[in-house]
Amino acid sequence: MTTHAATSVEADHTTEADTTTQAERTLPADHPLRDGRLDGAPLLRAYRGLPTAAHPVWFMRQAGRSLPEYMRVRTGTGMLQACLTPDLAAEITLQPVRRHGVDAAILFSDIVVPLKLAGIGVEIVPGTGPVVDHPIRTAADVAALPQLDPAALAPISQAAANCVQALGRTPLIGFAGAPFTLASYLVEGGPSREHLRTKALMHAEPETWHALASWVAGVTGSFLRAQILAGASAVQLFDSWAGGLSLADYQRFVAEHSATVLASVSDLPVPRVHFGINTGELLAAMRDAGADVMGVDHRIPLDVANQRLGGRTPLQGNIDPALLFAGDRPLHEATLACLEAGRSAPGHVVNLGHGVPPDTDPDVLTRLVAFIHDQP
Repeated sequence: MTTHAATSVEADHTTEADTTTQAERTLPADHPLRDGRLDGAPLLRAYRGLPTAAHPVWFMRQAGRSLPEYMRVRTGTGMLQACLTPDLAAEITLQPVRRHGVDAAILFSDIVVPLKLAGIGVEIVPGTGPVVDHPIRTAADVAALPQLDPAALAPISQAAANCVQALGRTPLIGFAGAPFTLASYLVEGGPSREHLRTKALMHAEPETWHALASWVAGVTGSFLRAQILAGASAVQLFDSWAGGLSLADYQRFVAEHSATVLASVSDLPVPRVHFGINTGELLAAMRDAGADVMGVDHRIPLDVANQRLGGRTPLQGNIDPALLFAGDRPLHEATLACLEAGRSAPGHVVNLGHGVPPDTDPDVLTRLVAFIHDQP
């Protein structure tokens, strides 16, 4: 039996009975949290700080370029087109569940998809990443931003529904990019290491920045909500670039907008995970934005993260992805250390400290899942 440290706030954890009652009030009748399919699902129990019989595990970027079956089905189809083709997106989402036996699927999509659906000119350029046709850098640019038509979310809802129908007792995780990361893409016009234009806008024109981040938060909240109503039983908010911020800047310019996104689905009984890269100094602030679970990257041990969070927040993470290339023995030793550190938290879902690298040998992941499941 996998157990976790008792805390003084265990009463705060949502029980399965509580979740069922809330689901009956807020979710469609065929949602897996209402019809009993996911009763006892290890992932959801760990997210709620409840004991699990085995360690639940899934991997960020588990679907995609590391799988040969993904490369076959994506041939001739652009990334965003694949994300917006429901049958194809569902097939890609299911591939790692079939191959690896992970405890959750995460909807195959991209963080810029909601921007695309809102009418922003953005494309994913091979070798570069998302590129915005016309960067948003002035108050006039922000005022001209389009409103998201709820009907545009139909491909996302259909893809999620297709996944849930096929997954059975395996939960689907929905996801979205957090306002800071998405707004940074809009300001910078593409990937950035230093986010210089973004930070300059924050400090030089805070009203313009907050208006932009507020627009992104609204679009993102709608995107997450559509996934939940279509059957997702947990969601993760990725703030990929938040690690480039000081705590003071995060609290002043970012936290309220991430809080808006997380609050937009707070009436729905699904765990909300918040994750950022190199965000060890921001963990408590990110949790306090409204997260139920904190994802932790590989730069700090889980027991240290647990201390920083006051011992009351379930954790997800945090094996260094580089160890996927080190051979089974070093990888499994690091995994055991991760599991031991994770025992200090109220709940622990095993994951990497970042996404699966595209040139990972899939068999390494399959063996790793089996190894994790075998541990007491």
